[in-house]
Parts: sequence; structure tokens; C-alpha cells
Amino acid sequence: MRKKLARGVTASAAAVVMVAGILSDSASAGTSNNTSAPGGRRNAEGISPTREDTGQRVEGTLASEAMTAPKGTTSATKAARSAETRIGTGNGVYVGKVNITTRLRNGRYELTDPTRGGLSTVDFGNRSNREESSGKRFTDSDNVWGNGTVNSRQSAAVDAYFAAGKTWDYYKNTFGRKGMRGNGQGPTAIVHYGKSLTTAEYDYGLWFGDGKGDKRPLTELDIVAHEFTHGVVESTVGFARTGDEFRGLNEATCDIFGTMVEFNANIAADTPDYLIGEKVNSHGDGKPMRYMDKPSKDGKSPDYWKPGIGRLDDAHHAAGVANHFFYLMAEGSGKKVINGVAYDSPTYDGSKVTGIGREKAAKIWYKALTTQFTSTTDYKHARVGTLKTAAALYGKTSSEYKAVQKAWTAVNVR
Repeated sequence: MRKKLARGVTASAAAVVMVAGILSDSASAGTSNNTSAPGGRRNAEGISPTREDTGQRVEGTLASEAMTAPKGTTSATKAARSAETRIGTGNGVYVGKVNITTRLRNGRYELTDPTRGGLSTVDFGNRSNREESSGKRFTDSDNVWGNGTVNSRQSAAVDAYFAAGKTWDYYKNTFGRKGMRGNGQGPTAIVHYGKSLTTAEYDYGLWFGDGKGDKRPLTELDIVAHEFTHGVVESTVGFARTGDEFRGLNEATCDIFGTMVEFNANIAADTPDYLIGEKVNSHGDGKPMRYMDKPSKDGKSPDYWKPGIGRLDDAHHAAGVANHFFYLMAEGSGKKVINGVAYDSPTYDGSKVTGIGREKAAKIWYKALTTQFTSTTDYKHARVGTLKTAAALYGKTSSEYKAVQKAWTAVNVR
């Protein structure tokens, strides 16, 4: 059992945190129930006793220092922090050329964002043991980061940093939520974790391997947003860590908001879609990790609910039902083309579902997550919860309420 995550940060025995991830690759880190992979984890899903919410320590200081001014902070301190803020240029593997907010300190630029709660990105040096190292802070002399290829260690860092910032913005601007826990503190994104490790995880920090051959970093926009959302889920509903359908709902929630962040960011280098991790090519076949319009296209995820679905080996597959529900609620059934991507979403009963749009669908799901769901919510109760929030938001006779009903029925949740 791991008692600490980094040098100088000791875990509280009472602080139990979900280690959750994006992938279902047997080579990736994951559950505490399965110990076949590096670190004694498999499938990027599990629990471990860990630390209080203090941030990742880097070079003796908190990389996730709360850069937003706490109560009692003087105007002089606020001005000093504002003076540190700079706009740099990032060249990511997946996000392309982007502007990023950095910090200037002691004549060097850092991948630390004073405007987003001290959100930061560090280099883990391709080590696998989280107890051996804290990671190294990214610094630069000219505030131009990466070259867009994996030949520069900064490139994947740009992806993770930019994506975490966009996720922060989405939650703040859409739901008024400042950070994963709503406490104004930005997370640390740890890149270059392990060797050829095909995994992305949430374990207070956001952890990203470099993929097969260390050439496919798991730092795509929707993947980073997925991991960030695990922090949101853990600090709100806190789905139980093992067994049954709530594990699938946990992963689906992260896919849903990972997708919403991608649409909200709307960058040319990563055209928004309902495909999860399509640019990473994690399996080497050029296909996405998961499909929201028809989850069964990955060969493992179900399109519809059936008894025993919560006992699937991988919670990411059990997520298929909720992912499909969300797609139907947002976009509707049948054939369509969105941003150049063709979709053809089926329904269990052959019915036609008319979508209400992504923004309304996300609003319904977030409100249900934060006001209706519990740690052991299953698919049946998720239906009840989303109908309650749809009624509260739009009325029980509204088209939005009816769309929620039809979308759940269309994935055989009644």
C-alpha cells in the first residue's frame, strides 16, 4: 500500500483517492485488485491510500501552489503574481501551435499558470515509481515550448498543459467551478511517466505515459480532460471504487466532459468529435479508444444496458451505455455528419431520438452528477436522476425532458 506519492508528501490514512484512467490496455496501470502491471496496477482503475489535497511537490515546492489569492491576500501580493504572468507559445504533439499562460520567475519561464490556480506540468523522467521522484519543473529561457514532435520533451508537456487549462476554463465558464475540487487550486499534470506506458491516470495529479515505443504520449485534449474530470467526480459524487455499474458511470462521466471540453476548445489541430483518444493511436490500428455514437464499434463496449453489465472486466466498457445515452440525448439517433465525422447511432427499440444539443445535455448531466447521483448510483437511478434535473431545468412537459426519457429507453434503461 502506497503511503506517499512524492518526496516530502505523506499520505493521510484517511485520504482515499481514486486512481482512474482512460485506457483499458492490459499493459497500462490500473486497479488495485489486479497487480500484473507496473506499480501493481492494471487497467488504470483502482484505489490507493494517498495524501491530503496538498498538490504535487516539485523541487521542494508545491507545483500546484494556489496562485489564486486566498482570503486576506494583500493587493501587493496579487499585483506581484500578476506581474509574473506571461503569454508563451506552445507547439504540442496534438494541439499544434497554441498560446499558453506561463510564469516568469527568477529570469526563467515555467509551465505554471498563475491565472488557473497554479496549474502546472512537470517531467517525470520516464520513471515508474512514484515514490522515487517528484518530477522536474519545466523551465525555458524564451517562452517558446516544444517543436510539435516527440523529439522534444516539451511537446507533450504543451499538450497536457494546454488541455488542462482548457478543462479548467470549461468548468469555470460553464458551471462556475474553479478547479477539480472547486477550491481554486489547479492540478499538476505529470508527463513522461514510465517507459512505453500506455496509460493516463488520475491520482490527485494527472499522470500521462508516453505510449508505445514512447512515441504516442497520452496527452490528447479529451484524454487530459477525462483525467481532470475524475478529480471533479471524486470531489462531488465520489463513485464507489469497485464493482457494479457506478464504475461505468464514473468513466462515462469523464468521457462525456472530455468530449465537451474538446468541443468547447474547438481547435483546428484536434477537430471536435465524439471519438475518445482518436489521435493517440494507442492500439496501433489507427482507431479511437472508444466511440460514443455506437460504443460496440470498439469490439468490447455494449450499446445497450443488460443485466450484469457492471461486472464487465473493464469499467471503460461498462461506460458504453451512458456514453451512448449522452450522444443520443445531445445529437439524436441515425446517420449524420458532424465536423466531417460520420455517425450512425442505433437505438435498442428502433425508435427515433431527436437531440437537444450538447450544451443542454451537458447541463443536465452535470446537475445530476452534483445533485442527484450518489456513490452507488446505477443506470436505473441515473435515469431517475437525469429526469429530475431535466424537469428542474426545463420542466416536466419540455422537449428536453422527453428527450432524456427517449434516450434512456433507446439504450434499454427503463
